[in-house]
This record gives sequence, C-alpha cells and structure tokens, in this order.
Amino acid sequence: MLYRKFGKTGQKVSILGFGCMRLPILEGNPTKINEPPATEMFHYAMDRGVNYIDTAYPYHGASAIEGGISEIFVGNILKDDYRDDIYLSTKLPGWLVQKKEDLNYYLDEQLKRLQTDKIDFYLLHGLGVSTWTNLTDMDVLEFLDSAVEEDKIGYAGFSFHDELKLFKEIVDSYNWSFCQIQFNYMDQDFQAGKAGLEYASAKNMGIAIMEPLRGGCLTNNLPEDIQNIWNRAEVKRSPAEWALSFLWDKPEINVVLSGMSTMEHVIENVKIAENGHVNSLSQSEKNLIQEVREVYSERVHVSCTACGYCTPCPKGVDIPLNLNLLNDLYIYQNMEKPAGNYSFLTAKQASAAFCDECEEKCTQSIQIREYLKEARKTFDKKK
Repeated sequence: MLYRKFGKTGQKVSILGFGCMRLPILEGNPTKINEPPATEMFHYAMDRGVNYIDTAYPYHGASAIEGGISEIFVGNILKDDYRDDIYLSTKLPGWLVQKKEDLNYYLDEQLKRLQTDKIDFYLLHGLGVSTWTNLTDMDVLEFLDSAVEEDKIGYAGFSFHDELKLFKEIVDSYNWSFCQIQFNYMDQDFQAGKAGLEYASAKNMGIAIMEPLRGGCLTNNLPEDIQNIWNRAEVKRSPAEWALSFLWDKPEINVVLSGMSTMEHVIENVKIAENGHVNSLSQSEKNLIQEVREVYSERVHVSCTACGYCTPCPKGVDIPLNLNLLNDLYIYQNMEKPAGNYSFLTAKQASAAFCDECEEKCTQSIQIREYLKEARKTFDKKK
C-alpha cells in the first residue's frame, strides 16, 4: 500500500480509503449489513495496509434523519485488534442539529457507537448553504475547537455538496485540517471541482475524495462507445483503474474513498492502489480520459448549469440536484446511483415538486417543471 501525508495534519494515510456507505446488505435492505462478508472485506483491506475508514451517522439507515448501523458495525470491527492502526473518520449530521446542545449530543453518541474515546478525523457532513448557515448559528466552530481540546476528535474537517463560491467561503472561515469533496474525471467542474481542490491544497488542507467512480456510473454497464475508447490504450486498464489512476495521478489528492460492496471490489482496488503514484499517467492516457469525458458529456439531457438562480424553491425542492440526477441517468445509462440519491432527496423533502417561480428565474429558459415531472415519474417508479 502507498501512503501520502494528509495535508497539514502530517499523518500518513493510505491512498485508498474504505468508504462505509455501500457495504453488502441482506434482502435488499440497506439497514441490514451482511456482516460475515463485510467483515472479511475489512480484514482483507486492513491487513494489506488500508488505514483510513470513513463512515457517517446516517449510513446504512432507513433515511437521512435516522441513525444508521454503519458506525456500529465499524465500531465492532475495530474494537479488538485494529483500532490502534486505523484512522477513523465520521461525520456530524448537521441537518439534525436544532440547538447547540445537539452538537455534543451527536458527537458523544457517535463515540459510543464507534466504541472509541476519540475520532481521528471528524467532519461536518455534506455542507451546503442551509446546513452551513444553521451550524454557524449554533457556534459549530467553537464546538470543534472544544472537541479537539477535549481530545474527543483529532482533526476537524468538512465534506461538501454545493457550489465553488460557498466552498471557498467555508475554507476561509476556519483553520480546517482537511476536507472531503466529490471529484472524478467527470466532476471536474461540479461542486467544489478542480478549482476547489486546488484552493484547499494551496492552504495545505488534507484532501479526501468521495465518489471516485461516481457511484459506479464510471464502471458498471459501460456503454460500447466508451469501452472502445479505453480499448485503444496501449496499457490496458479496467474502468475502475482508469478512474482511480486519474485521481492518484494528482499530487493534491491524499486519500481516495471507495465505497466497496463486494470482496471483488476490495481485491481490485487494493491491487490498483499498488501503482497509484503521482504523475504516473502519460499525456496520451490523459487524452483518452478527456475523450471519454467529452463523449459522456454529449449525452447531457438538461442544459442546467447549476447557477442557482432558481433557488431557494418555496417548496424546498433542490432543483439543480434533481435535474443533475436526471442527467446522470441519460449520461451513464445507469439507474442505480441517481435513484439512490433521489431517495435521499425525498427523505429530506427536497425531491421534485412544482410551482411557477423557478421557470421565471431560470437564466437558461429551461422548462424546469417538465423536467421535474420527468424526474419524479422516473425515480418514484424505481422506489
């Protein structure tokens, strides 16, 4: 396993991290982790040098407003032989915080669930405009200072799902140790994107990457024209290896979190990580990745630029994200990830609903209501 320094923390983390949102489940029920194979997967990864495990309060729960069982499972896995060798990362569910006392309530509950006295890397989960505003009103930065001082957490960070302007504002607001952003060869201009990656790196923040395979969109049921491009490469790689190599090629990236669901995923990713060196891709290989990106981009269904002029929606709908999920379906021809994310929006009451204001505000003259109807018809049918 290869390791990189995690920004200003100085800690050496494995370039491959184990993301705990997509563990194998029983009977199609996300609240029931299939523990024997999941345990075997963790042991295989940790025995081969993976030392960064990332979970969160709602993972493997029935909805975003309930505590899931991922933290409990991880706590059981680590409590005996592995805890001292692993950097443990989890996240504060900021959308559940209603009063200042909730900040310590959730942290203390997570410490118990994880069966540990200290969380090495603690993040504010999935920051966006509303959660960031709410948490700052609750003096969350003072809470983080106290948690570090009391040795309940080692380092403070945040994960992010919003636009670049807000990302920079949050980065500049506090002496963060690290951040976690969605980034892959398709999402270079999405959310924090490449500009955010470089902005955080310039401040010597540790950088963890989520959605490296875009929830499997870049690897599962690959369209024939995309596979034909990969076939032209002199050095043959699997779709997962192309996606991961693109990330590990970048010196700004310290750890890439993979949400592995099978032992096959773990074995493949650990093997790929053996060659995850900085600046390891040739220019011709980078050109192939760019060509794949361009072919995928030609399938965009909705010309939404996520400018945000249509927000806030009076009915609470996250309009840009709903439209983005519809695009995901058309671009990658894969229902699994967008349908799962739509369920998350439904739980937060931010899925597709309709009124007139959004179309009046849209600078692209998009027929938003028609696309929201399509999203609702498409993803509600999947549930």
